[in-house]
Amino acid sequence: MQKNLKTGGQLLVECLQTQGVTRVFGVPGESYLAVLDALHDVPEIELIGNRNEGGAAYMAAAHGQLTGQPGICMVTRGPGATNASIGVHTAMQGSTPMILFVGQVGTNMKGREAFQEIDYKAYFGTVAKWVAEIDDVDRIPEIMARAFATALSGRPGPVVIALPEDMLTAMTGASAGPKVVVPEAAASAKAVAGIREVLASAKRPLVIVGGGGWNETGRAAFKRFVEANHLPVAAAFRFQDILDNTSPSYIGDAGLGKSPAMLKALNEADVIFAANIRFGENTTDGYELFDVPDMKATLIHSHISDDELNKIYTADLPVHAGPNELFGALADVQVEATWADNTQAARAAFLTSIEIPAQPGGVDMGAVIRFLQADLPEDAILTNGAGNFAIWHNKFFLYGDKARLLAPQSGAMGYGLPAAIAAKAEHPDRMVVCIAGDGDFQMNCQELGAAMQHDIAPIVLIVNNGTYGTIRMHQERNYPERVTFTDIKNPDFVGLAKAYDFHAEQITDTGQFADAFARAKQSKTGAVLELIVSAESLTPRATLSDLRAAGKAKQES
Repeated sequence: MQKNLKTGGQLLVECLQTQGVTRVFGVPGESYLAVLDALHDVPEIELIGNRNEGGAAYMAAAHGQLTGQPGICMVTRGPGATNASIGVHTAMQGSTPMILFVGQVGTNMKGREAFQEIDYKAYFGTVAKWVAEIDDVDRIPEIMARAFATALSGRPGPVVIALPEDMLTAMTGASAGPKVVVPEAAASAKAVAGIREVLASAKRPLVIVGGGGWNETGRAAFKRFVEANHLPVAAAFRFQDILDNTSPSYIGDAGLGKSPAMLKALNEADVIFAANIRFGENTTDGYELFDVPDMKATLIHSHISDDELNKIYTADLPVHAGPNELFGALADVQVEATWADNTQAARAAFLTSIEIPAQPGGVDMGAVIRFLQADLPEDAILTNGAGNFAIWHNKFFLYGDKARLLAPQSGAMGYGLPAAIAAKAEHPDRMVVCIAGDGDFQMNCQELGAAMQHDIAPIVLIVNNGTYGTIRMHQERNYPERVTFTDIKNPDFVGLAKAYDFHAEQITDTGQFADAFARAKQSKTGAVLELIVSAESLTPRATLSDLRAAGKAKQES
């Protein structure tokens, strides 16, 4: 009978195998050595060793966003957990499935403020869907199954599981349970009929799409539905890759810095179909765009989680259904589209809005984006963290059916490089390009080491303007000429990248980019291209000087 016993660490790894886990991101720690020992005998689970737990958690979040399956992160107790918390918050705001396993002090030490002890339920309670701590080795299969189910059910999100050290070394005869199957809430016939009826009475409908839980089938059904009914579609903040941007229905993103054409569409809509979105601050312009709780337009709000319905805006037609099930049911529903001309006009206005004027300085990011649009394969994956640099490929790049955008809903700097590494690990044959600001890149530049160690080769474009661009923009608008804390003295990015065995070049003129990018694509070890961009090119249509002048005029008025 003793031969059938295993450690808690071995049982936990057995559960990971049962749930189909193939990759774990993390930083090793003494608090979960028993798990690491168990993983030694399971080569089919790849371990990506990170340089910081924040980078590891970002990678797990990006894996969840890309695949729809929980990204797995393992970190040690205390400092490891606190470092990883940024990824948990990012996964929560991004509606992304993720599970963070954290080492914990032994159960005999709890409550004494032992070395690196943290009450994880208190610490992560508001930024995770569920936080649990294993206190009985025989319950590992139960808790693991619930962790995967919770991360995947309803609005996807992060789960945190604390692993007391003695629970991982304790012996048990328990076995892993079956793989978790999570059903998606389906649309009722009444809901489908209701959507059809509301749209039939509309004159200027608008669909705003976003949220987590989508799959390829759901995206295809959504496209079929909106195109068959000539519906205009706006993407919620950083969800541009749900609908093919070349579709006649796509009219742009309703995120930060909305174009006049987008604001016109939002303000004039008499029916808004909010498809799987959670009405975040950036989509609603700080909740000022629509009256709370009763917007003027008739509101259809569908969501994979009923917790999101009527949370901020009271829906005229609330629909509790997952996006794939809902648009599978709606795919062949047709309504007489009296608004087709309006959609065509909105599409034309969008195409006009993405014409980029020439930019000051040696490297013109508008020209770079136009080059990437023509050069990248149709299944390219683009990633970014946070900063004004993200405007270029968030606003002006058209994502086709197969392209993906991995970007943080939380506005977290430093996400782009770890996300690119996670994406390239999952899809080594796809082109993965991270676009990062100089400040953003330095939040996690050490993760180039993880890429080097594991032969992962993304391409990284560093948009170097020597300033924290977003904050500088607001600074000049509100406190013109009083520059404080926003300038950055940067290292030798090319030398740094080469130290990690990446191909690296600095580009000071737009004309150099095409050849440099061709060389970057040929590199077997990844590439970093540093683009020297003028700080004057702070936004596509307003220079730093323009913003400063406007700020001064505002103060004088």
